Amino acid sequence: MSNAQVSNEGIAPNAKRLLWAGFMAIFAAGMGFGIRGGIFDNWGSEFGFTATQLGAIGGAGFTGFCFGIIIGGVICDKIGYSKLVIAAFALHVLSAVVTFMANTPANAYQMLTIGMFIFAFANGTLEAVANPLVATLFPKNRTHFLNILHASWPAGIVAGAAVGWVLDDKMNVHWKVQLALYLVPTVIYGLMFLGQHMPKSEASQKGANLGEMLKDVGLIGAAVACYLLSMFVSGPLASLFGMASFPPAVGYGVGFALLIGVGVLTKFSLGSVVLFVLFVTHALVGAVELGTDGWIANITGNMFSSEQGKWLLIWTSTVMFSLRFCAHFIETKLGLSPVALLLVCSVLACVGLQMTSGVQTVGMAFVALTIYAIGKTFFWPTMLAVASDRFPRTGAVAISIMGGVGMLSAGLIGGPGLGFGKDKYAAEALQGSSPAVYAEVKAGAPSKFLGVFEAVPIDGKKLAEAKEAKEKTVAHKAIIAADQAGDRATLKADSYIPAVMALIYLGLLLYFKSIGGYRTITLAEAEKSGS
Repeated sequence: MSNAQVSNEGIAPNAKRLLWAGFMAIFAAGMGFGIRGGIFDNWGSEFGFTATQLGAIGGAGFTGFCFGIIIGGVICDKIGYSKLVIAAFALHVLSAVVTFMANTPANAYQMLTIGMFIFAFANGTLEAVANPLVATLFPKNRTHFLNILHASWPAGIVAGAAVGWVLDDKMNVHWKVQLALYLVPTVIYGLMFLGQHMPKSEASQKGANLGEMLKDVGLIGAAVACYLLSMFVSGPLASLFGMASFPPAVGYGVGFALLIGVGVLTKFSLGSVVLFVLFVTHALVGAVELGTDGWIANITGNMFSSEQGKWLLIWTSTVMFSLRFCAHFIETKLGLSPVALLLVCSVLACVGLQMTSGVQTVGMAFVALTIYAIGKTFFWPTMLAVASDRFPRTGAVAISIMGGVGMLSAGLIGGPGLGFGKDKYAAEALQGSSPAVYAEVKAGAPSKFLGVFEAVPIDGKKLAEAKEAKEKTVAHKAIIAADQAGDRATLKADSYIPAVMALIYLGLLLYFKSIGGYRTITLAEAEKSGS
């Protein structure tokens, strides 16, 4: 992108206010996320959850996002952004009410899961507003302003982790009080959006209907979202109703019906292969970025101390927050295209996670996680910018589906997968070092992942007892060591995701080079070429 094409001016007089209103909305989501990551151990010890169960609860804090952003993205240009902001505000408040109903082991899993789902639905609804709104308001510098918008996410995580450090580690304030504090920025973003005019996307302004907006997504792009939705229906949706699962056929049936619906709307357009690749890659982004973020304070807290784990989360989120204001400099001064930036970031994320899995001191953990944080910084907003730059005909739809795919993947694969990895690798470590101890502390039921993988984990309450015991027995020490070994093995396995992403970005970089280089496509060009 040349300097002549770059502009920091919005197309509306209230562009900057809307940008910062969106910033505060995502800040509220990040703050809730950061607080939740710090109280996983509270839930585990109070209700006896395993890491897989905690991962599933945390996963609901992502999957609901998909429904909010996809539904919101489809209807936002029809009903207006203001109505979606009101709905999100109400859902954020409702989420707190439902979550606070978790009082006993008998109802906690369901209430926490439902509460997290509603929270995520509200977050998704807000991003269905903020992402296309900022992309529309700043069409000549989307990468820069979308990165600024999403700097709010790590900023919120910093605030949430800081709340946990002070109120949990220092003052022992109940987790419900901690979680309620995300309602403060919720009220602020509601006031900032109040009474503001918000323009529709360019495609919508020119009268494009939903079928036309979906043509570039097509059957292959929709298949990615529909497959993940089928996984959600078969598993997490059932848990919202207090059931273990629905038959897989139910999920596949729903996914196939939705795919046929997209086919009818688009006259069975196949869709863009490049957009399909972006959707698949964003599923990996969701798994490695958000899935890891949901567990990193817990994992590093186990490897060192709970307080140090929170400080490491605060540090990595601060790095992300700061660097997301530098996307403009990187793009224009260093000459990196958005795809080249994504390639570099994926390599750094892989290296950072590999290093983190082997660190033995807090100092080295800061170094390793700094590399990881630099790597993950630009993934999410830059992916949205690429989709907006290359597929303007899709309006708000493509980036909304992309965001939904990323969050669904984080909720179905990233969060639960890391939780399962912790259970599996810790159990294997304890079984290898102290079989007799493992036989005494193993859980009564196995942990499962994706309906295929299975492991019998260490019981959550017995793990908590070992950690909290003032006088550590040989058995306690063996359990703690196995838990730490499981954390390290989990991070190592996690590092392979950005390695795969690097290969995909390299392929995209070579593709764009073959067609003359990466550049922003205007709506007129897209309509003329039919691509």
